[in-house]
Amino acid sequence: MSALKDKLKADLTASLKSRDEVRLRTIRMALAAVNVEEVSGKEARELTDDEIIKVLTKEAKKRREAAEAFSNAGRAEQAQAELDEQRVLEEYLPAQLSDEELVALVDAAIAEVGASGPQAMGQVMKVVNPKVAGRAEGGRVAATVRARLAAGASGS
Repeated sequence: MSALKDKLKADLTASLKSRDEVRLRTIRMALAAVNVEEVSGKEARELTDDEIIKVLTKEAKKRREAAEAFSNAGRAEQAQAELDEQRVLEEYLPAQLSDEELVALVDAAIAEVGASGPQAMGQVMKVVNPKVAGRAEGGRVAATVRARLAAGASGS
């Protein structure tokens, strides 16, 4: 069993004993999502830590989007509950890259590929994505790549 899944199960037991409802609910949901991913596809398999991180990243994104939807609908209590769950999930994810670190990685990838202009976006994303791996959301990475390619194309 992966170390991350072991940690999730141990934390589930701890939150059960401490009666931490938010943590308990969130970890149960995370383990359920991991189990669903393990049995999806042609045959059941054990997920690696990297695959579990992808599942947890997806779940954290769902919480963030739901919180945004709830707050736009004027339902602050539900929005806060979603944000609380997101905070618990983020404890299991690698530290997120700062904007400066992300820009540096993107600039290095652009130089590596020798890209210029927006048409090279796919090539740059292929190089950047493995380096970012779970430390920045895909949409954020894509927006940064797009902005840096546009800035390079305009000669700045």
